[in-house]
Amino acid sequence: MPHLNPVDALDLDSELDDDERLIRDTVAAFVRDHVTDHVAGWFESGTFPTHELAPVIGKLGLFGMHLDGYGCVGASAAAYGVACRELEAADSGLRSFVSVQGSLVMFPIHRYGSEEQKQEWLPRLASGEAVGCFGLTEPDQGSDPGGMRTVAKRDGDDWILNGTKMWITNGSIADVAVVWARTEDGIRGFLVPKGTPGFTTSEIHSKLSLRASVTAELHLEDVRLPSSAVLPGVTGLRGPLSCLSEARFGILCGVVGAARTCYLSALDYSTTREQFGRPLGGFQLTQRKLAGMQVGLVHSQLLALRLSKLKDAGQLRPEHVSLGKLANVRAALDIARDARTILGANGITTEYPVLRHANNLETVLTYEGTEEIHTLVVGESVTGLAAYR
Repeated sequence: MPHLNPVDALDLDSELDDDERLIRDTVAAFVRDHVTDHVAGWFESGTFPTHELAPVIGKLGLFGMHLDGYGCVGASAAAYGVACRELEAADSGLRSFVSVQGSLVMFPIHRYGSEEQKQEWLPRLASGEAVGCFGLTEPDQGSDPGGMRTVAKRDGDDWILNGTKMWITNGSIADVAVVWARTEDGIRGFLVPKGTPGFTTSEIHSKLSLRASVTAELHLEDVRLPSSAVLPGVTGLRGPLSCLSEARFGILCGVVGAARTCYLSALDYSTTREQFGRPLGGFQLTQRKLAGMQVGLVHSQLLALRLSKLKDAGQLRPEHVSLGKLANVRAALDIARDARTILGANGITTEYPVLRHANNLETVLTYEGTEEIHTLVVGESVTGLAAYR
């Protein structure tokens, strides 16, 4: 009897074109050569080798790969989704590093920036010469960004920014921060270069999740910026929210890789670990877990592929992205938790990737829109009734 391919049971990668398959294989090779043997150590030590990996990732064209021009390769959404999948198969922190750079930093500059801003920042960000971060979340404002307290006031031709941003990926290592602030005209985006007087960062170390990722707090105290620092192409919440939709697409594709790694780890363990004189995989309860994990993985793969096709066709809507993030992160967490039970006590060590992925996915469930917020987005889309308050 023919066997299901546990990596791709429905051969969905056959839906990819030649360029997309090349990107898949190239990213998988990069992960295998530069990340797989080291990421558990990075997680354990709470470090991430940004300056070593950024130029390599930039040379591969992964930063802002779904954008056109300015050093960006202009790949399809499906290619970007596959790249995120292969990156997160190693660790959510690695995928976060790439998707923050491309979708939260490069995308707003590309979409809303002036020509001068694009020329100054996009080629450097695309190559990995520069690193960026995205400053939206605040200590007291997470799911309700409209209540942000960071303010920007005019002073002649300049702007003066004051406020604090929290849980910022790449914050303490970024060469430029895209900071969103309240102005008299509405919420605006500002490019704040590293070293600007009054702009400081403090790294967050007390994390039990996403440890192979740099997370920081941004402090802005009377930060003076020229008018050329403002992103001229957008005013209001649609600016940062459009960036989040871009990043959430990368998440819903990326977590498929984390789920796949956990599933394959449990599957391999179940066929080699023996108890009561037979492999664990030979017991009905174990097979029930493995079958459920396979179903969850296939569902996630199908959803990611379909949403990729919609995005390439220009038909992807924010509620589609919320549906995808809600479903796929939830499925990945269920797979990681079931995989850990198959590995038993070995599953809690960094020798195996499962609990590291499960810990990371607890963060992925929350950031860039909590499970609750995406539930309400989907709920409103099917009922026509908003239930946020």
